[in-house]
Amino acid sequence: MTLDVVMAGASGLLGRTLAAELTARGHQVTRLVRRPAGPDESTWDPYAGSVDRDLVGSADVVVNLAGSPLIGNPHSRKWAQSVRQSRVTTTRLLAELMAAADQPPAYLAGNGIGYYGDHGDEVVTEESDSRGDSLLASVTQDWQAATDPAAEAGARVCVLRTSPVLDRASAPMKQLALLFKLGLGAKLGDGGQYFPIISLRDWVNAVAFLAEHDSISGPVNLCCPTTPTNAEFTRAMAAAVHRPAFLAAPAFVLRPAAGSMAPELLGSVRARPAALLDAGFAFLDPDVDAVVAAGLSS
Repeated sequence: MTLDVVMAGASGLLGRTLAAELTARGHQVTRLVRRPAGPDESTWDPYAGSVDRDLVGSADVVVNLAGSPLIGNPHSRKWAQSVRQSRVTTTRLLAELMAAADQPPAYLAGNGIGYYGDHGDEVVTEESDSRGDSLLASVTQDWQAATDPAAEAGARVCVLRTSPVLDRASAPMKQLALLFKLGLGAKLGDGGQYFPIISLRDWVNAVAFLAEHDSISGPVNLCCPTTPTNAEFTRAMAAAVHRPAFLAAPAFVLRPAAGSMAPELLGSVRARPAALLDAGFAFLDPDVDAVVAAGLSS
C-alpha cells in the first residue's frame, strides 16, 4: 500500500535518508520546508502556526524530525532554549492539526533516548521511567507531551526515542573518527556507563517499518539490541581504525567542560529496543562492532 507521508525536518541527515528510503519503497513524501516550496514540498512556519492544514490532515503518516542541532554551547541558555523550543513547538503544532482531522494520521514523532536519564546497569525498555533533571531528560519529556493532542484524538503515535546515530556523515561520527584516527580516542569517566547507539541504516529501516506497520504505537527505542559500555565502544572504535586508545577523560574534567550535556556523557542507559524486537524487526547491526563498522564504511 502506498502511503502519503508528510515530513518535517527532512533537510537533516536522518530526514534526507528516511525520505529517500520511503520514496524507494513506493511511498509519496511531501517535505515541509521553511522557504519557497519546490516539487514535493510545502512551505510552513511553525513559529507562526503557518502550515497547509489540509495537507497534514489528509496524510497517512506525519513524521516530525525538526529541531535545532544538539551540538552547541552547553553553557548557553539561548542554545538550551532553542533545543527545547524547536522540538516542542513543531511537535505540538502538528499534533494539534492532526487532532482536528476527521481521521488523524499516524504520527512518528522524533524524540531522544536521553528521556530515561541514568539507570546504571538496569536494562531500560520503553516501559522504564524517566530519571533525573538533565537538560535532555527535561526536553524529551516536554517533547513527548507535545504529542498528546494527537494521541487524545485517537491517532497512532510512535515516539522515536533515538540514540546517537553513527554514520560517516553524522556529526558525532565525524568527530569521533578523526579523534580515534589521531590516537586521541578516550573513554569517558571510568567507561562503565552504558552508551546506546544505532547505525543509520537500522534507524532508517526501523522508522520505515513503523510507518508501514500500524500495529505499533507508543514509545519506541531506536538503538542496537546489545548496548555497549563506553569502554566497549572506545575499544571498538580504536580497533576499527587500527589505533590505540589508552586515554581517559576523567569525570571531574568532563562535568564542568560539558555543562548541561555532562549527564549524557557520564550517565548510563542500558537501552533495549523491546518494541521493535517484539514486533519482529530485524536489525542489520545488532552490536557495537557492527554499528561502528557500518558507520565507518558508509
